[in-house]
Amino acid sequence: MTIHAVAYIHVTNPEKMAAYREKGADALAKHGGTVIQASPELVVLEGDMSVPTLAAILAFPDRDAAMAWHNDPDLQDTHALRQGSGVSNIVLFGA
Repeated sequence: MTIHAVAYIHVTNPEKMAAYREKGADALAKHGGTVIQASPELVVLEGDMSVPTLAAILAFPDRDAAMAWHNDPDLQDTHALRQGSGVSNIVLFGA
């Protein structure tokens, strides 16, 4: 069953984010993940949330694939680029 995640990123280091974008899609694909949509154009419709610089909706074949992507030791350098680009929050739902 497909499972989704939402990534919220407050970018403070655009260079690292640019480097992450070069590797991010391949890292996701390694575990069957894809980006459904990503955008820097965000509007909070309700609530008191701090608007991130960008957000993305990710899809994985299942929870195990999402966890494997996040915990893959071969991808830690790639994840470090994202994490080093600013504040990164990723929420898996439907788990």
